[in-house]
Amino acid sequence: MKIIVADDSTIVREGLVALLSSRGHHIVAGVSNGEEAVAAAEAASSASGVDIVIMDIRMPPTHTDEGVRAAVRIKRHNPQVGVMLFSQYAEVRWARTLLDVATSGVGYLLKDRVADVGSFIESLHQVGMGHLVLDPEVAAALIGAPRSSSNALDLLTARETDVLRLMAEGRSNAAIAQSLFLSNGSVEKYVTALFAKLGLQMTAHDHRRVLAVLQYLSS
Repeated sequence: MKIIVADDSTIVREGLVALLSSRGHHIVAGVSNGEEAVAAAEAASSASGVDIVIMDIRMPPTHTDEGVRAAVRIKRHNPQVGVMLFSQYAEVRWARTLLDVATSGVGYLLKDRVADVGSFIESLHQVGMGHLVLDPEVAAALIGAPRSSSNALDLLTARETDVLRLMAEGRSNAAIAQSLFLSNGSVEKYVTALFAKLGLQMTAHDHRRVLAVLQYLSS
């Protein structure tokens, strides 16, 4: 993958650059603020391209929401570029700000909860492929309000709900199968069933996996 890393912490930024480079990924740029990230993404789009931007949220000059605002600008200008918010803080308003602009190719992970390098890189791949990846704590915060009794999600079985919950965490079918001790074929059947119950038909323009997750998070 071609990656831009944006973080004002030199240790975090250089650590990510070294880690990803050692795994064979190409680092397009390592920058320390949102404006530099936007500029790097625009420059890359007219050159060799970029697949994903890893973006801290609180960066100079105010250390509030510069990363989110930069992520929104990048997605609006280059919707095909994946954006992974990578922060110490789980904030619903930041997640919703990004999701209001993009329903695919976005993620939000918490730095303190990423302990496995392989899982982190798999999450980047998922975002790069257009999927939605959320830390469970962020997903729980987004779910928030209790579900309506007439919600279509109430039609799902307990196992289908488990599958959808793991989809919301950015898990692939193979990872879901491993987590729930199911075969890949069983997971595919559960996914097909929950798509049907949620009324998500296959079309050339909609990503049913993302739409299912968004329906789960907004319920």
